[in-house]
Amino acid sequence: MNPNVSPRRRSRQVRIGRFSIGGDAPVLVQSMTNTDTADAEATASQVAQLWQAGSELVRITVNSPEAAAQVARIRDRLDAMGCEVPLVGDFHFNGHKLLSAFPDCARALAKYRINPGNVGRGDKHDEQFSTVVETACRYGKAVRIGVNWGSLDQEVLARLMDENARGQRPVAAESVMREALIVSALESARRAEEIGLSGDAIVLSCKVSGVQDLIAVYRDLARRCDYPLHLGLTEAGMGSKGIVASSAAIAVLLQEGIGDTIRVSLTPEPGGDRTREVIVAQEILQTMGLRSFTPMVIACPGCGRTTSTYFQELAAQIQAYLRQQMPAWAKQYPGVEEMHVAVMGCVVNGPGESRQANVGISLPGSGESPVAPVYVDGQKTVTLKGQRIAAEFQQLVEDYVAKRYGQGGVGRRSEAKPLKSASGKIAV
Repeated sequence: MNPNVSPRRRSRQVRIGRFSIGGDAPVLVQSMTNTDTADAEATASQVAQLWQAGSELVRITVNSPEAAAQVARIRDRLDAMGCEVPLVGDFHFNGHKLLSAFPDCARALAKYRINPGNVGRGDKHDEQFSTVVETACRYGKAVRIGVNWGSLDQEVLARLMDENARGQRPVAAESVMREALIVSALESARRAEEIGLSGDAIVLSCKVSGVQDLIAVYRDLARRCDYPLHLGLTEAGMGSKGIVASSAAIAVLLQEGIGDTIRVSLTPEPGGDRTREVIVAQEILQTMGLRSFTPMVIACPGCGRTTSTYFQELAAQIQAYLRQQMPAWAKQYPGVEEMHVAVMGCVVNGPGESRQANVGISLPGSGESPVAPVYVDGQKTVTLKGQRIAAEFQQLVEDYVAKRYGQGGVGRRSEAKPLKSASGKIAV
């Protein structure tokens, strides 16, 4: 834990599969599939990809009888792959019917997510909400009560708007909306406990799409309850906008000790990889010093001294290589996720940053000698030159990992595979 971050807010601890949420457990990374859950093969495949990328919980849509009928099969497929990730079922409108009609689905899920705003209207709300909660009690499942301001319970909102209008000092409608989110979550949690669900099986979320709104809502929610909280900026958007907005909101709250699970809700680029949101979530936690997932690559942004693309290509390739190795390295080399690798582009900051890293290389900038000094744990060990700088540096990193993190300090030397650029050429 980074000592510069506020102590984690005290909360109850909820058990989900082999993971714990809240209490003193690490902040977990969560993601969600965008496949048709009725397609068991495609959904299981994407769940496995998200898990492989580092998602510790994966949510799937359960919106139809066809989807509910496949949940147990998806769980079986994942188990056969050795994929132990807990599945969270996302229910809207008809969850009470699906959970009742498909007990195999109810059993296969580790957690149910329900939205108080669409679990039922009027007189049906309590009955349908109760059915979901009673099913969770029957099968020993946790429940996330996930409020979203795009589907806020209109009865709660209308009630609070009326109360505000009658008050001596009415506040802005935006403030009432924020309060309605919190009240909907807290009232639903209390109702779930009255029905019989343990308070240690409840997670809350109140998602909005505005950064300042999210921060305000969660600060208030954190003061008013001790349930674990799931963070995420809903409808964050695409590309850099979605990454920046999510990072800004989530990081502020994490810095204040608020949040027990996080999701970065990115809109994928056309044909884009769903796992990107998992990587961004991990990088938020790792760059804040809250958790470590994969060795970090430090690289300079480049300037007029670095007109060559050598350091850019090598930095990208080393970063991709380290992430690809992590599934195997995590088991073979405990602690390797804490490693720092520096790939620098010239002599100005290159040697200094390289000395600060576990392994660092300072590549030649424009007009500099065509040599690349390598530093290991602060000491210059070798100078690389010629056409095999990339492959030789990768081998040095592999050797360092085996020696530093292998059993007894001695690891197996792996055979280096030359790093290639997008064009297929060896990068130097």
